[in-house]
Amino acid sequence: MLATPGTHVPPGDDWVHEVKWDGIRLLAHRTRDGRPRLWTRNENDATLAWPEIAGGGPSVSTGRDLLVDGEAIALNDRGVPDLRVLGERMHVRDARRAARFAEQRPATYMVFDVLRLDGRDLTGLPWTERRAVLEGLAESGEMGGWQVPAAYDDGGMLHEVTREQGLEGIVSKRRTSRYLPGVRTKEWLKFPHRFRGSYVVGGWRPQIGTTDRLAALLVGQPTPAGLVYRGRVGSGIGARESRQLRSLLTDAAASPFAGADVDPAGGVPREDVRGTFWVEPRVVVDVETHGRHVVGAAVLGRLRQPAFIAVRPDLGPEDLL
Repeated sequence: MLATPGTHVPPGDDWVHEVKWDGIRLLAHRTRDGRPRLWTRNENDATLAWPEIAGGGPSVSTGRDLLVDGEAIALNDRGVPDLRVLGERMHVRDARRAARFAEQRPATYMVFDVLRLDGRDLTGLPWTERRAVLEGLAESGEMGGWQVPAAYDDGGMLHEVTREQGLEGIVSKRRTSRYLPGVRTKEWLKFPHRFRGSYVVGGWRPQIGTTDRLAALLVGQPTPAGLVYRGRVGSGIGARESRQLRSLLTDAAASPFAGADVDPAGGVPREDVRGTFWVEPRVVVDVETHGRHVVGAAVLGRLRQPAFIAVRPDLGPEDLL
């Protein structure tokens, strides 16, 4: 279940409010025999990549069958959850490397919903009842090392406090909301403090004087009409990020941006086309920016002062439509 961007924090007793964590969304399943399994939003098995989460939940001694929704977070040097700290971990497929990451920068699993317990589907229950089940599990110690963050009645207060503390934002949830897997709903509203969006990579440009060192990305937004160009992102891409991105991108013969059937540049400005290598539009990245440009009567939607944050292996282009 996904939250819709909100315009104002809803007041009143019909809503409850939670901290919006800057991390990776994960579903976690612990079977009665204690076997753990983790999935990303796009149903990729992530169990190997997060050994401290897979091994840190309810133990086999509880004998419970449990499916929960939550977010893996890690703290930066300022003690604030930061997606960038988890950047390298999202693609780990080697158990020894995952174990090193877990020791050096351990992640914490923040559980905010429960979907199934002992074979019973809880998704049709209102949020208040699911929350009561979750809190009961936490109070009895059956959540193991997984944490259940607090929920708050005063959304305005939480919004201001999270801003002051440098947290990502808040999520407001209607108390009567059922859990709708994979659905983006207005029963959950999100209020980030920074403008951050997810975009699809359609091309890359090398560092001047090189042919293989990735220095900038060309990103777009999926629409029913195709991939619409949103701008070039160079800030935030260091040597480590450059290597990671190059290993994920697959070369393409032509621009994937909308309009490529009319213009080989696909609507991309000439200055951004020069020296660009096109790629298959499969990789999703998070970009932080100050907003979008509006020029004349046409909304070009170009990102202003964009900075690369991280690759999002838990998202596919279809998730952004």
